[in-house]
Amino acid sequence: MRTIGLIGGMSWESSAEYYRLINEDVRARLGGQHNARSLMATVDFGEIEAMQRAGDWDGAGKVLAEAAAVLERGGADFIGLCTNTMHRVADRIEAAVAVPFVHLVDATADRIRAAGIDRVGLLATRFTMEMGFYAERMARHGIEVAVPPAKDRAVVHEVIYGELTLGVVTDASRDAYRRIMADLAASGCGGMIYGCTEITLLVDETDTTVPVFDSTRIHAERLVDLALA
Repeated sequence: MRTIGLIGGMSWESSAEYYRLINEDVRARLGGQHNARSLMATVDFGEIEAMQRAGDWDGAGKVLAEAAAVLERGGADFIGLCTNTMHRVADRIEAAVAVPFVHLVDATADRIRAAGIDRVGLLATRFTMEMGFYAERMARHGIEVAVPPAKDRAVVHEVIYGELTLGVVTDASRDAYRRIMADLAASGCGGMIYGCTEITLLVDETDTTVPVFDSTRIHAERLVDLALA
């Protein structure tokens, strides 16, 4: 079994979900008492979040690149980043290490294409929905990404940062997400990407009428595929 390197801490709830999914998947595939060989370098989300608000993506990229280098020195055979938004600086991470970086968007796009879908809705932080890096990477795979209108993007973002990353889950926010997803489906989206790990704390596949692509679970499964290859 190869060793998975994980850059975590954005938020720690997200990292805990990755750890759970990866180890449950390894046990399901191998049986018995098996779990994944892994290393995790955890950054302080408070520092990263402040850099996001300030637009200091270079600074955030430097922090995550250093975490990747720590994982490589520790023996990781490849590296995954336990967050959607910070794939904004994936190129900095890839440049910092010699081992492979497993990109979340590529893994998610492969699953969407396999389902025969070419237009999807995206729920994520405003950075992921608005900065273009996610949609541009999806476009390489022939997939069009639609996002909610500005007012609804603000709702989605605030629920993530003001509630979910703090462990708060409310029925009112769940209803808001359901409405927003219904609008995206009505606009012609054949699937829905849950593009932030914490979103699955609030909604699941029963909360929308179209297929759900949980980027966290898909990414975790890709990491397990590589660990057991």
